[in-house]
Amino acid sequence: MPGLSDATRGRILYGGDHNPEQWPEETWHEDVRLMRQAGVNTVTLGVFSWAKLEPRPGERDFGWLDRIMDLMGEAGIGVVLATPTASPPPWMGHLHPDTLPRDEEGRTEWWGGRQHFSHSSATYRRYAAAITEDLAARYAGHPALTMWHINNEYCTYDWGDEAAARFRDWLRDRHGTLDALNTAWGTAFWSQGYGDWAEVMPPRHPHYLKNPTQVLDFKRFTSDMLLECYAAERDIVRRHSPHLPVTTNFMPLWAGQDAWRWAEEEDVVSVDLYPDPRDPFGAQEGALVQDMTRSQARGPWMLMEQAAGAVNWRGVNHPKPHGLNRLWSLQAVARGADAVCYFQWRQSRQGAEKFHSGMVSHAGEQGRTYQEVTRLGADLARIAPHVTGTHSTARIAVLHDWHSWWAGDQEARPSHEVDHPGMLRAWHRALWQAHLTTDFAHPEHDLSAYPLVVVPQLYLLTDTAVDNLLAYAHGGGTLVCGFLTGIADEDDRVRPGGMDARLRDLFGIRTLHEWWPLDAGETVTCEGFRGTLWSEELDADGTADATTPYKGGELDGLPAVLRKGRAWYVSTLPEPEALRDLLTRIATGAGVRPVLDGLPDQVEAVRRGDLLFLLNHGREPVAVDLPGTHRDLLTGTDVTDRVTLGRHGAAVLRP
Repeated sequence: MPGLSDATRGRILYGGDHNPEQWPEETWHEDVRLMRQAGVNTVTLGVFSWAKLEPRPGERDFGWLDRIMDLMGEAGIGVVLATPTASPPPWMGHLHPDTLPRDEEGRTEWWGGRQHFSHSSATYRRYAAAITEDLAARYAGHPALTMWHINNEYCTYDWGDEAAARFRDWLRDRHGTLDALNTAWGTAFWSQGYGDWAEVMPPRHPHYLKNPTQVLDFKRFTSDMLLECYAAERDIVRRHSPHLPVTTNFMPLWAGQDAWRWAEEEDVVSVDLYPDPRDPFGAQEGALVQDMTRSQARGPWMLMEQAAGAVNWRGVNHPKPHGLNRLWSLQAVARGADAVCYFQWRQSRQGAEKFHSGMVSHAGEQGRTYQEVTRLGADLARIAPHVTGTHSTARIAVLHDWHSWWAGDQEARPSHEVDHPGMLRAWHRALWQAHLTTDFAHPEHDLSAYPLVVVPQLYLLTDTAVDNLLAYAHGGGTLVCGFLTGIADEDDRVRPGGMDARLRDLFGIRTLHEWWPLDAGETVTCEGFRGTLWSEELDADGTADATTPYKGGELDGLPAVLRKGRAWYVSTLPEPEALRDLLTRIATGAGVRPVLDGLPDQVEAVRRGDLLFLLNHGREPVAVDLPGTHRDLLTGTDVTDRVTLGRHGAAVLRP
């Protein structure tokens, strides 16, 4: 199958969503001039244009799209053409109410916004296939077309009747019989046993708590139904243009899609990324999403959307300070992106996103945003020949699984203070602050290439995943697991002993007596550090090589951290500095070190291919010591022994 390299051809794709249908045609030519001036070489067209393309059922208006496609082609700007199926026209919901999703309380989600479609609706799927077929037939051979973009940010749920029927079909495929379903869902609890498939429903609003495995299966089902929608449109465009890559854009660390499975169905893995510019850990959030997307892609990936300035959906929407847009864009390239794009090209004057920034803001050509965008375009052109198609290097894998997330973050757990994304962020942040680059991996992936594997939390583990972790540890790898790992099987059934027995043996745990969650802000004292969020009452079995005890309180003297061989178990969340120090010490023991020693705290250093990216996330200039002489591709100058990075400054160094 084609991939991102087929679209980039040695360039970093640079541009963004272009919505010419919102503007008079005389603006289009001005857009082309500004795009070429800014170094834009790609635009995404048609994402939300279904009502324009099909103003009434079965009618087609392609004239405007023909003209803009031709205009882009004449300007040498490639087009990522989207299927418009994320936002059906009002006539569809009006004529076909079955296409509208319903929430868990039975309320209809109406048109007037976006993503108002039922993934299970046969009528919606029929119309979506028809418009996709006609788009593909018309534009597959257009010289400007470089890639297909299916739908947009798949994120819909549906608890309606048609979804319920599809859910029952999905459950038959998964479980086979009602007896197997009852066993998997544990329906002996609360008299929930099902005697007829017609009784089985999505987990709609109940009087009290929902069945956890029913909820888990519904999340699996929803991800699969959305994937069916994507695959149906993907297969249509592939049939017309098998030489072109196909993508759809993930939202960062979003719960609704099993992105490991989705990534296998894409030619190009792409993501939308909007860290808060006022968040002191915004750069780390970006790094986490970039590492995860690169790992899903298993190579170069596409930053489909970011903001050139402010967004419009936070309580207070701050613009990006001078230089931050450039810095975060170069961070994405350092961590594997071969495409840096935005929502959107020109800031809208009307609609719900008129205060969301664009590459061309309301200030126009003279505005700071456009001036910075132009500078970035020049930077990307300078480094593109040296970076595209190369790989970012990491020797640490952080394990993550959507099914574990879905199971572990439900109601009626020991603590609502503990959540899966929060644990991922805390552990990844500790490694990021230690200047250690990480990949992400699924717990069933081959882990043998990594000297160190880190498991912040995997509440649910299949038997295959447990066997994989054991094989990795027994094969000489260093494994570090956080609390609440290996608690439940794939049906959210608590394993005997409160943790998989094989994992208890791996870590040297005899008995896990009680979980002791901590209140918000509460800490527990351990030897050498304080723990947060969680603690556990457990006994060591005498085989551990080292333990770090709790000090004082109910758990006094019991192990907080155990090490048995190269396997570590951490039964609390150490405070940030302590977690960083612990993981740094373990990484050093596993032979993993930063790409440069002695880095200032605010400087991120990432190696991609033979290039070294240095990124200053601070607001003050900083000097970084280097071994020998390097060429800074951004400035075209040689630097020897030391390079100075200005506020939000960057260097891309080649030996």
